[in-house]
Amino acid sequence: MLEGIQGVAAQVGSVVVGKHPQIRLAMACLLARGHLLIEDLPGVGKTTLAHALAVSLGLDFKRVQFTNDLLPADITGATIYRRDSGQFTFMPGPVFSQMLLADEINRASPKTQSALLEAMEERQVSVEGRPHKLPQPFFVIATQNPQDQIGTFPLPESQLDRFLMCIELGYPDPKAERSLLEGRDRRDLLSALKPCLDPVKLMTIQQAIREVKAAPALIDYIQNILTQSRRSPLFSEGLSPRAGLGLLQAARAWALLDGRDHVLPDDVQAVITPVAGHRLRPAKGAATSHRARSELVAELVKAVAVP
Repeated sequence: MLEGIQGVAAQVGSVVVGKHPQIRLAMACLLARGHLLIEDLPGVGKTTLAHALAVSLGLDFKRVQFTNDLLPADITGATIYRRDSGQFTFMPGPVFSQMLLADEINRASPKTQSALLEAMEERQVSVEGRPHKLPQPFFVIATQNPQDQIGTFPLPESQLDRFLMCIELGYPDPKAERSLLEGRDRRDLLSALKPCLDPVKLMTIQQAIREVKAAPALIDYIQNILTQSRRSPLFSEGLSPRAGLGLLQAARAWALLDGRDHVLPDDVQAVITPVAGHRLRPAKGAATSHRARSELVAELVKAVAVP
C-alpha cells in the first residue's frame, strides 16, 4: 500500500519539482476523501500539480476553465429534448468524472461556484429536481488566483468550508527553478506519466485511513482546538464541526503516509494550517494572504496544550 503512495509522490515530484511538502499535503487531502483548493499566482504550477495527481492516481480527469460567463449547467449538465426518440435525456457535464479540476474557480460568478456545493458534499448533483450520483471516488481540485487580481469573485464561506485543505505553492527555490529551466517541457512530462494506483486501490487506502486509531486524548486535543477557536477574541468565527472532522481525517491520512496506525499530536499540527487557515476569520481586519492565515493558526495552536 505504502509503495503505491510513495510511487505517486515520487512521480508527481518529478513534474512539480521542489514542492514535496505541498505534494504530501495534497495527497493526504485526497486520501482523506477531501477536496483541495490551491491558491496562488498564475504560472507557479497549480494546474500541473492537479493534472499530475489525477494521472498518477489513475483517475478519470476533466478540467473546466472557470470564467465570468460560465453557467451552472456547463458544469453539472442539462436535460435536453432528443427529436429522434421524442424524449428528454440528461446529458452529464464535466463534473461526472473522478477528478474535476475547477481552474481559476474564483473567476466565475457566485451562482456558478455554488453549482459545486452539492457535488462536493453529497457526491451527487440535482438537475431539474432529479439526483444524479457522481462516480466514485470523486474529488474536486480547484485553483484560485489571489483575490486582489482583476476579475475575481471571493469564494463564500459555505464554499470554502467544503474544501478540506487550502494550500499554496509559492515560487520555486533557485535549485528547483534551475531544474525547471534546464528540464523538459512540463506538458511533455505530463503526457509521459503512467498511473501508479487505480481507483480500487485508492478506495482501499481511503478505507484503511478510517481504521487509523485516534486515542481519547487526541480527540480531546482536537476538540480543545475547536473550542479555543470559538472562544478566542482573535477570531470572529470559530471552526465548524465539519472542520473538526476534516482535521481528524487529515491527521489520520498524514499518520498513514508515515506508516503508522495511530495519530499523534504532531500529525494534527502538520495538517492544521491547510485545514483551518481558510476557515478562520480574524476579529479585526482580513487575513487574505497565506502568511497571515498561517500566523492566525499558529496563535490558535499555541493557546492549546498538547497532550
